[in-house]
Amino acid sequence: MKIVTNNKLINRNKRIGNITTVGSLVILGLGLYISFTAQTSDGFLWSLVCLLLGFLASQVGIFFGNRWGRSPRPDEHLNNALKGMDDKYILYHYTTNVPHLLVGPAGIWVLAPYQQQGRITYDPKKKRWIQKGGNWYMKIFGQESLGRPDQEVNSSLADINSYIQKNVEIEGLPEPEAALIFVHPKAVVDAPNAHFPTLHVDKLKDFIRRKAKEQPAHMDLIRLFQQTLPTESID
Repeated sequence: MKIVTNNKLINRNKRIGNITTVGSLVILGLGLYISFTAQTSDGFLWSLVCLLLGFLASQVGIFFGNRWGRSPRPDEHLNNALKGMDDKYILYHYTTNVPHLLVGPAGIWVLAPYQQQGRITYDPKKKRWIQKGGNWYMKIFGQESLGRPDQEVNSSLADINSYIQKNVEIEGLPEPEAALIFVHPKAVVDAPNAHFPTLHVDKLKDFIRRKAKEQPAHMDLIRLFQQTLPTESID
């Protein structure tokens, strides 16, 4: 399997996460200092401003740190899970208009990795994924609540379909599909009735191989599509 990665983007966002995290600590420290030393209402107001800005900067740092600074990153989880796949597959990280795209004998797959832990199920009546368990502190302050992954996945599918409509003139190209992939080792996924395939990263390779056997894509069309996408990693 070939992997095409935008390493330049990853390194840039990792730096942003590091800078904003350090900056947030400095701003929070300044706010605390002012709060202890201020003797006027203006000083107290400035301390509140610093604390608010520091908190906002810390959230930005957590966001970038979770996705780009923590190793293994989502792209590394997917690389490890799919190691040993057929050379006909190409896995694209941040080099197309969707973050993670797998193209090969199984077709065109948008892979949406999630770091959440706990038990992941799907409520078909409410049409929502549900997370039970996990670290409550990280859910509140670490941005690890599950939210609405269907909205993110639908947006990614719309993006790749838009790319195909504008840039690809290949009749018979398989319709892009999407899967939710939970990468945390403590995640337990039990969502057989989910709107999108939802599975743990350990089962991803078997899932893709099964799809390739059940509904094999026409490789001549797949190769033509791959030729419209980036061919080399960006360093």
